[in-house]
Amino acid sequence: MARMVQCIKIGQELPGLERQPIGGELGKRIFENVSQQGWDMWMQHSVVLINHYGLSLGDPQARQFLEEQMEEFFFGEGAQMPEGWTPEGEGAPAGKGAPAGKGAPAAKAPRRK
Repeated sequence: MARMVQCIKIGQELPGLERQPIGGELGKRIFENVSQQGWDMWMQHSVVLINHYGLSLGDPQARQFLEEQMEEFFFGEGAQMPEGWTPEGEGAPAGKGAPAGKGAPAAKAPRRK
């Protein structure tokens, strides 16, 4: 049976991570407060950051930047998903999945005439 956590990101009790994802105090906080689903959301977001900023994980400054972004993603002001939010494909009616966020494409771009 999976270990359950009250996910700080999603606001629901969900299966937790199997192990601490990173070392240190931040890793401990994530392990205790973030679900596997919340962690998966971070992994997708981190790829966007790495690609957008052209980060090299071999660079200590890039790793520090990602750690700061990770802390903000999970524990920063406004980090929790909006009330009523459900991941796409998780029982939400069509068109009611994750809301388009900053940088996300619009549902349908207007046609030019």
